[in-house]
Amino acid sequence: MRIGIEKGGEVDLQQLRDDGEWRGQWPRTRALRLRLLQGFGLTLDGQPVAVPLNEQRLLAFLAVSDRLLLRSYVAGILWLDSSEKHALGNLRSSIWRLHQFGAEVVQATRTHVRLAPGVSVDVRDMAALATSLIHSSPQLDATEIDEGVLRGELLPGWYDEWVVIERERVRQLQLHGLEALCARLLAFGQPLRAVQVGLAAVAAEPLRESAHRLLIQGHLAEGNLAEAVRQYDFYRTLLSRELGIEPSPTIKRLVNVEGLLSSA
Repeated sequence: MRIGIEKGGEVDLQQLRDDGEWRGQWPRTRALRLRLLQGFGLTLDGQPVAVPLNEQRLLAFLAVSDRLLLRSYVAGILWLDSSEKHALGNLRSSIWRLHQFGAEVVQATRTHVRLAPGVSVDVRDMAALATSLIHSSPQLDATEIDEGVLRGELLPGWYDEWVVIERERVRQLQLHGLEALCARLLAFGQPLRAVQVGLAAVAAEPLRESAHRLLIQGHLAEGNLAEAVRQYDFYRTLLSRELGIEPSPTIKRLVNVEGLLSSA
């Protein structure tokens, strides 16, 4: 296994270990799973691993960055209020502790660090699925997709600046993924599933008109006209109360096509 470094060369993984933080051999391939949605969690071969807070922050940052990073950059982000020397020392200590877990969680050189490629991450799985849906990948069978993969807040209760930025990026990707899945289910003649996914999209962002529009289309596709009108009325009332505005002409026309609303 080989990984690239910024100057364009490549270094054998064993040499990386010899030049970096750890010189031993892990006994065998272990299954590592990192959860960042709805809270931090790490499992090794299906068993939860207790991870101290500093190491949680390091793993989470490397997971969302998803690339080889300079040690100085990582240390500066995670220990913003410390001196460069102290921050680099904290990073070195965290890498050493992670190497005690009995499996390769991070890869490190004297200058760079990244999450080990063998660690699976729920946020990365979510992003891959959402991106495939958004770009209408023909390999995806919408009827087999669990919309739960596209839900969940990134690291709730964490307020580091980088987490807040990543949380919004993840939220937007989830919303677009849910809407793309809903639209695909409608196109495949699966209105029941489309309604379920549409409800999930609306719950994730109640003021998002595109989500309400797809949900209404799902109700209409099922022949549930009253449900379509009820959903529209709910959205109109919510917009008026929260923002003091009316729904767009687009969503009004969607319901009026069925002659369910008076022209207004």
